[in-house]
Amino acid sequence: MSEHDSNRITRRSILGAFAATAISAAPFFPGVTAYARGSGDIRRLHFYSGRTGEKINLIYWIDGSYIPESLAEINHFFRDWRNNAVHGIDTRTIDFLAAAHNMLRVNEPYMLLSGYRSPQTNAMLRARSRNVAQNSLHLTGKAADVRLQSRSVAQIARAAEACNAGGVGRYSRSDFVHFDCGANRNWGS
Repeated sequence: MSEHDSNRITRRSILGAFAATAISAAPFFPGVTAYARGSGDIRRLHFYSGRTGEKINLIYWIDGSYIPESLAEINHFFRDWRNNAVHGIDTRTIDFLAAAHNMLRVNEPYMLLSGYRSPQTNAMLRARSRNVAQNSLHLTGKAADVRLQSRSVAQIARAAEACNAGGVGRYSRSDFVHFDCGANRNWGS
């Protein structure tokens, strides 16, 4: 083989580089072993928080199984940012948010305004606004309030309602949509 041939980029060398990258990234990607086995059906969650500056973009479900490490990261991300209280977020709410995001066909992450709320935070917000429910589903990790810069409240709410997966609240004045995994219902304008 000549010196020129040994420097040539081949399809095999490119595939080898991708494989090496995937292997080196494995410790930082929850569930990568299942993904690497050729698993096909995945669910992803893509969010950022204007309150904390944190971002998540992760696969949380592969071929019918939730990834515990990803769910733990989601629980932490959706925490009550006022006091750092963490609560388990209902996987039905996570699935609802992911499904609506997919329907909207955007690459932009949701902006999380409110996920889990501790009883203290909910009481404080109730004192400030009549729109905060005493028994809010935020208290049990079953609700989230989100927005997208590239989509209107009406567009997000229509996608959420099409999922037929729970409660959808339109808050156009405050520019957000409420998602919850409670009974199917909708409200607001």
